[in-house]
Amino acid sequence: MSSSAGKENVFAAVIEFVKQVDDIHSQVFLPTRQQKAIVLKEQAHLAIRDLDAIPIVLEKRQSKEDHAMYLYLRGKLLIVTSGYNQEAAQHLTNALKLKKNIVDAWICLGTCVWERGHLDKAKICYKCGLEQDPNNKEILHHLSAVGRKLCEGETDVENQEEIISESIKHAKDAIGQDVHDGLSWYILGNACLTAYFLTGTGDHDMLFQSLKAYKNAAKDKKMQESIELCYNSSMTYMFLENYWMALVGFERAGLMDPTCKSLRQTLNLRDVLDNIDSLLKKMNDAKGIPSPTSSLASVELDPSYERATVDRLTEGLNEGKTVTGKVLFSVENRSKGPIYYIVCDYNRNCFVITIYGVRRTAIKEEDQVTLLDPFYHYFDFEWKGKQYQFNSVRVDLLRQLCVNGAIVSPEHAIHRSMYTEFMEG
Repeated sequence: MSSSAGKENVFAAVIEFVKQVDDIHSQVFLPTRQQKAIVLKEQAHLAIRDLDAIPIVLEKRQSKEDHAMYLYLRGKLLIVTSGYNQEAAQHLTNALKLKKNIVDAWICLGTCVWERGHLDKAKICYKCGLEQDPNNKEILHHLSAVGRKLCEGETDVENQEEIISESIKHAKDAIGQDVHDGLSWYILGNACLTAYFLTGTGDHDMLFQSLKAYKNAAKDKKMQESIELCYNSSMTYMFLENYWMALVGFERAGLMDPTCKSLRQTLNLRDVLDNIDSLLKKMNDAKGIPSPTSSLASVELDPSYERATVDRLTEGLNEGKTVTGKVLFSVENRSKGPIYYIVCDYNRNCFVITIYGVRRTAIKEEDQVTLLDPFYHYFDFEWKGKQYQFNSVRVDLLRQLCVNGAIVSPEHAIHRSMYTEFMEG
């Protein structure tokens, strides 16, 4: 371990054991997360046993350097077995008082206080470690991750944009140390995906950057069996509305670990698509669309916009156009977002609107909606022998939406509460 100074020959066997624990923790993706936790605990307990059996420890003849090393190693191994551990935190703190340049002790202490929910203190620990070793890739990983977590909380955090930009920079700095390290690319993907939500889901470039980072991460052999990478990249595909790729990824992650939440995501997305398909077929089979759709043609619009129906839209962004519609049905979605509705325009064309960053309370059935600069896509794909075909308009920003002729109030906007559930590596 490069950060372990002192008389390493005394602790050599334990340090080698600790390296193996680190390898399991950061590189080995066992069939399930529970199996990984069991293996880690078993290895850590064996290492603690060997550490406490070292003669200078038994005889309490440690020098200052030896004692610092002992406290650091014991603290590190204790947090492997139980997450936050008060004894471990005390050992690591005392080790750093004796020898502040044990970089990995700063990492361990940061991780320990993070487990207790003290993100700001964890960030301070990691920064102290970075002062000792400015090019330490692992610390850069932790700084990126803790910055992202600070932005994901439900409470307001000042300078969120600055924090997430710093998170992205730390991940990129880690990639600069080793461009082939998949874990660094994975962490960058997570930071970019968080940045997407912080913009109110308006910055699609962050989604594409996230996906690019995940693809680069998958080039690293040690990441190819990562459930976390597979799951998070599938979430990115879902928010890019590449539903086929999302379903493929969720299913693969679920097969790797049946206990993870990926199977739930697969079933939920499939149910959303099935509900959309069923409702649209119900309307197409009906003799007529419920009135009064004709009144939609008289909705007052900004004269700078061209009135259109969904069948006159082109693939992608339709700037300067607007579509008015009546909300016929709300489509159940058990996830936090987005929200889906079946809508009918004044030519009785039924289509789906998918709305991001807006609370469900903003729209209800029977409402009239006005879609400004609509982003249109025609879906046509097959999954498990079933064909899905439907017209869709995506709404990312409040300014693209009016309800019953009125602009949607900012109080209906959501940001952090809409976060996807990441799976950590």
